[in-house]
Amino acid sequence: MPNRFLSFATALCVGAVAACVPAIAVDRSIVVASTTSTQDSGLFGYLLPIFKAKTGIEVKVIAQGTGQALDTARRGDADVVFVHAKSQEEKFLAEGFGVKRFDVMYNDFVLIGPKGDPAGVKGNDIETALKTIQAKGTPFVSRGDRSGTHAAELALWKQAGIDIAAGKGPWYREIGQGMGAALNAASGMNGYVLSDRGTWISFKNRGDLQIVVEGDKRLFNQYGVMLVNPEKYPSVKKELGQAFVDWLISPEGQAAIAGYKIDGEQLFFPDAEKKGA
Repeated sequence: MPNRFLSFATALCVGAVAACVPAIAVDRSIVVASTTSTQDSGLFGYLLPIFKAKTGIEVKVIAQGTGQALDTARRGDADVVFVHAKSQEEKFLAEGFGVKRFDVMYNDFVLIGPKGDPAGVKGNDIETALKTIQAKGTPFVSRGDRSGTHAAELALWKQAGIDIAAGKGPWYREIGQGMGAALNAASGMNGYVLSDRGTWISFKNRGDLQIVVEGDKRLFNQYGVMLVNPEKYPSVKKELGQAFVDWLISPEGQAAIAGYKIDGEQLFFPDAEKKGA
């Protein structure tokens, strides 16, 4: 009887272990820490089903400002980062948190403002526009969230010769939130805000807002992707994460990015043929 009981117990244990194995085997998912613009623009909603249909890999997105996304990866809480602030990305690599950076796509930033353009800045010169906004004290909304867009905004103030930390006044509103909230704030206060074009195209609650400055080469917006270093974080799903990186920069992935449009307007332009960092 004891032997029979032991055999039965052993069988139960083996069965339990066997039952767990398939559950582990089918866990083909990765976590991607990414900028809010790839999510808010609808790009991920378009791309990820295509990728999953091809590979069976599910992508779970943590949409944050670029600085926060990189910090998430620094904690080992993501397998891949897909962001748009190259200097921050290169720092991330230099610190050993990433494996290799690849250009994926680009679009541009645009200055959004009221249709009445109270500062009188409409055109294609972002430097002059920012100088005028500051000089007139016209309301300007800053994301203030360490995102790629926020980093680009700060760099543009600097290029315009303005120390915004010292020169800001009540007209300069830092909200510490994402792009959608910043656009809503600008609409509410009849002010200006820097936006990535992809989010602007997909933004529905435009109210009295329009693009007032575009086409300046200083508004270029590059996106890059990196696998988080599995040598630093063994929990990183190296093969699955690299499969996503490889697909994004492959001809098929690049064609999918180019194919994402809203009302016939292309939001992002693939450029992965350029050498990775």
